[in-house]
Amino acid sequence: MAVPQVIPITYEPRHRTDAVGHYAEGQFLGSVTYAFPEDYRPDDGWEEHKRLFTVLHTFDTEGRHRDSEIWCAGSWAEQQRNPHGPDSVLAQAQAHLAKLLRSLPRRRYTDIAVQPFRLTRDGVLFGLLTGEDDGEPWAELYPDQLGFGPPWDGTYDT
Repeated sequence: MAVPQVIPITYEPRHRTDAVGHYAEGQFLGSVTYAFPEDYRPDDGWEEHKRLFTVLHTFDTEGRHRDSEIWCAGSWAEQQRNPHGPDSVLAQAQAHLAKLLRSLPRRRYTDIAVQPFRLTRDGVLFGLLTGEDDGEPWAELYPDQLGFGPPWDGTYDT
């Protein structure tokens, strides 16, 4: 079975796909996720390189990627220095995503189906990439590390 041209993603409230759905101009996929730059190799000081991003990808009604709003809230190290309260990196990232989602007209949370895409911002790979390993097709949302595969029903593995 090949990777489909459009990858279904199931809306799951209070889980990793709780910010997906449709809006007046198409579909959206939002998340708050930590990521390292693509060329980063772990060493001392990794806490400064692991950054928290707010991401909102938008797609047309056919699932073609339109645009991505990507914002870095801060590093893992900053979050550890101030882990609680509205000024924490995580709280700021979540608030920013909520603001982006509120800006989508006629937003409703539901399952989506989008085409693979890729882009790099601040040295970090973002997108829905596809491939095949040992004859098994796969799709993975980066940098969220959500894997999709047969039977292509929109559920994910981490």
